[in-house]
Amino acid sequence: MSDTTPSQANTSRSRYDAAALIKFGKSLLTGARMPRERAADIAEILVEADLLGHDTHGLQLLPTYLQHIEAGQVKLEGEPITLSDHGAVVSWDGQRLPGPWLVLRAMEVATQKAKTYGSGTVTIGRSHHIACLAAYLKRTTDQGLVMLLLSSAPGGGSVAPYGGLRAVFSPSPLAIGFPTSDAPVLVDVSTSITTNGLTNRLRKQGKRLAQHWLIDENGVPSDDPAVLQPPHKGTILPLGGLDAGHKGYGLALLVEALTAGLAGHGRADPLEPLGASIFLQILDPEAFSGGEAFRRQMDWVAKACVDNPPRPGFERVRLPGQNGLLRRERQLREGVALEPSILPALTPWAEKLGVALPASL
Repeated sequence: MSDTTPSQANTSRSRYDAAALIKFGKSLLTGARMPRERAADIAEILVEADLLGHDTHGLQLLPTYLQHIEAGQVKLEGEPITLSDHGAVVSWDGQRLPGPWLVLRAMEVATQKAKTYGSGTVTIGRSHHIACLAAYLKRTTDQGLVMLLLSSAPGGGSVAPYGGLRAVFSPSPLAIGFPTSDAPVLVDVSTSITTNGLTNRLRKQGKRLAQHWLIDENGVPSDDPAVLQPPHKGTILPLGGLDAGHKGYGLALLVEALTAGLAGHGRADPLEPLGASIFLQILDPEAFSGGEAFRRQMDWVAKACVDNPPRPGFERVRLPGQNGLLRRERQLREGVALEPSILPALTPWAEKLGVALPASL
């Protein structure tokens, strides 16, 4: 699902060549002393998020990443420390290394283990921020594999438990990608009803949310992102909102157990800004009922969904990730329609690091 709702979409946005945006992001990161391979991984994942339409978790994140590099809050060199390795299961201390680079390395390890054992699991504590979860999935589904990716941010609290007033959780997303005989299904959802990225963007633009997805410090429902900013102590509601937020609350606890719990680093530890605890698992259907049987079952379910008669207000039923993949194809052809605030936020960094801004198409 895109972070941009239809009412917020701007069809007049300037478009940029995706390869040029990747080169731009890589140049900024290498200018900030990030090793070239790692800079390329980060830039590719950020632009992939923009291609899919998750534009609060694409290049919008790069100014913050550059700030953290400048402040010494991201480790540029070195490797993760292996805390344990039990064949199909590995746990790493990420040492504050770049999140996208760590996840892509973990995917390589988990994929090899999945092809050996049927499943491969890597948990990572003390990673830096890993950006958009959906941006990783297609690399695995293209190989006929299933991928689960969950992330929590131990240093950030903006979501209260259902029925509570004070923040405990981050939006804590979870993602799954699996292949079908047609396009893959790519699910990426937060366990909160909205995200920090969207609320921050709308606050800066002086706009409000579509619904009362927040509560202020007194528990009064609100659509005003300002209630999340000091001196206020408002919070984002769990997925399900005012009526069914107990479901998002339960999912948030699931994410905490699989990420912080299994990685051994989380909210019980000292605060580290924009860090992440990660659970990554890759499954090979061939080791279970077989790839053909998996596709037969998932093809049936996918067809039953997309052939379902739409209810009033909906043109059709779509599968998760379907619109994102269509948007990706279009933007690879016609250029990435960047949200207008992104390049202005990166312009001071471009000037500082001597990097030319990408030209619009």
